[in-house]
Amino acid sequence: MVFENFEIRVAERTVWVQGEAAALGARAFDVLLALAERCDRVVSKAELLDLAWPGLVVEENNLTVQVSTLRRVLGHSTIATVTGRGYRLTAAPRSVAAAVVAAEPWRLSDRLERRLVAIVQADVAGWVRLVAANSRLAAGAWRRARTECVEHSLARFGGRPIELTPERLQIEFASAVDAVAWSLELQSRLSEHRRAASTDQDPALRMRVGLAVDDVIVDDGKLVGDGVNVAADLQQAAGPDEVLVTQKVRDFVLNKLDASFVPVGERLMRRAQRPMQLFRVDGVDRAAAGALVRPGSLARTASIAVLPFACDGPDTDAYLGHGITEEIIDALSLNRALFVIAHSSTPQLRLRDADLGTVADELGVRYLVIGTVQRAGSRLRIRASLMVSADQRILWQQRFEGSTSDLFGFQAEIAANVAAATAPHVQDEEVVRSRRRSPSSWDAYDCVLRGLAGLYRLGTPEFDSAGAMFQRAIGLDPGYAQAHAHLAWWYSMCQFEGRPRAAEDWQQLALDHAMEAVRLDGRDAWALSVAGYMLTLHKQHDQALDMFDQALGINPSCAAAWARSAATLSYLGRSDASIERLQRAMRLSPFDQHMFWFQTICGGACFVAKRYDEAAGWLGKALRLNPRFNGARRVQIATLVRTGEIDEARALAQELLAECPDFSVARFGRLSPMQPPYLADLLQGLREAGLPD
Repeated sequence: MVFENFEIRVAERTVWVQGEAAALGARAFDVLLALAERCDRVVSKAELLDLAWPGLVVEENNLTVQVSTLRRVLGHSTIATVTGRGYRLTAAPRSVAAAVVAAEPWRLSDRLERRLVAIVQADVAGWVRLVAANSRLAAGAWRRARTECVEHSLARFGGRPIELTPERLQIEFASAVDAVAWSLELQSRLSEHRRAASTDQDPALRMRVGLAVDDVIVDDGKLVGDGVNVAADLQQAAGPDEVLVTQKVRDFVLNKLDASFVPVGERLMRRAQRPMQLFRVDGVDRAAAGALVRPGSLARTASIAVLPFACDGPDTDAYLGHGITEEIIDALSLNRALFVIAHSSTPQLRLRDADLGTVADELGVRYLVIGTVQRAGSRLRIRASLMVSADQRILWQQRFEGSTSDLFGFQAEIAANVAAATAPHVQDEEVVRSRRRSPSSWDAYDCVLRGLAGLYRLGTPEFDSAGAMFQRAIGLDPGYAQAHAHLAWWYSMCQFEGRPRAAEDWQQLALDHAMEAVRLDGRDAWALSVAGYMLTLHKQHDQALDMFDQALGINPSCAAAWARSAATLSYLGRSDASIERLQRAMRLSPFDQHMFWFQTICGGACFVAKRYDEAAGWLGKALRLNPRFNGARRVQIATLVRTGEIDEARALAQELLAECPDFSVARFGRLSPMQPPYLADLLQGLREAGLPD
């Protein structure tokens, strides 16, 4: 590589200045080589650190030292500092330097340059966690992915890299078609790498990709403006393995590529400050790999629309109704079990009871959320209702009181509560609806609903058939993420309930199906919460807490994620944090079908805190809701021993043995995810109640 005043001999790892070899250390050479290979653009400090110190966490001043060394050897003007951006090699390759000025004199102009471009922005999902687990393996995996997946086909698709790091990959394309085609190929090649690699030696890298077409301003090679901002918003909204685009991109590409565009609803682009319709891109190869939700998956969900809340007041208060409507749509859209009509499809509709059935038919939905807003000075009263559109039957309704002094916080609280309350009521109604269908017409969604109907009828034929229904759903639709998650939960219920049918490998099957659900849909907070709990049962508590953080980051209204993370904290002895999360779950979903399980976790958290009277109260409530739930029985037995109610404890122990004659305290101790010393206290209580060791 020959430049204006120096030569880089890559094979020899030497630099020659005016015919003489320069004395450069290995790090300085790596920094120079990185700049030389990217001499057409500014290279960010993050990218230089990644290239010259792969897999290591180093201070930025290490880079400054190496750049100073290079300037001393090559000349101070050879490397320019671009404030807030990074560094750029000012020396052009000898064969190019003269040609640039002659062929492109406009580059020397001071005119503000604007252009319409397609921008891809991506990152490696969970990169910080991968580096923390094993920085050397993560760095090696990224180097291979950057070379073989990212850079491999950029020239073929006309991509110009702006920054290439695992935490911020940004590329400019002249064509939206080329940008989408390259993004799909990237995800396909990453998928092939994951299938071919050993997970022990080569961490599986998954990327989140956002793609926008918009106007940008070019500032010394840096792109700024709406195109970059929207692409960044899309990348943040995308899940692992996903390519997320705007409607403008879809319109450019439609019918020009063998790809489909799955609507995900309207989102407010935080940086660009405007709402946009978003789509996931599904390519043919990736559909075969099951990486994205396919269009047919909409049949797996219940459809719902939120109509604009009516304001009982002057027209100037209309914004209150629009604001709460948008917040509820955003919150509901985070639940992958619901298909939510975008806000842009409903603003012209108004709450008129006589027209609700017609409105639902026009929108093609089975459920409606309606409401009213009343204002008296600074006080607000908001009513929200969930109804079945066919017969306008109310499934749930609630009144909220608040103030305009904290309007945004009040709207967010209402949206979270409406979203959390809607999910269990819709699920119950869908289960009832599925019972009216003939078994010969059941699809995968019907099978899941049938399974849910018997999931908590422990020790009955309905519970046994629930597992068969989930397995049938997966047989009909292997890419149905929630079917895998429900089957995982069923396997774990069998294993930890000690039911006679449970096999030794069912605990592993539970984890396998849970992780498959996450692989199929990494944006499903409910599936992530199931996977987190399965990791907890395998005593991988740190990984479980990371999974719960992901789930709650995606959907803060997911009561199941709050409750399951509370269980993990309880097993670790963090009882106060556990109870706080349980209380939030119960506030969000006070009629949840898992309430007996929520109360059991509360009882367990009080037990590890040695608040035995409180524990007995919670566990008693759980057993009244579900008398055959052995998870509550076991902890209640030990709790009653500690409160001195030994006769009651022994009677409950006999009930447990009647259901599970092979129960062994030692075997249960090996399975239990509870950590010492709390586990020892629990096991000793079981022994004192007369259960066999």
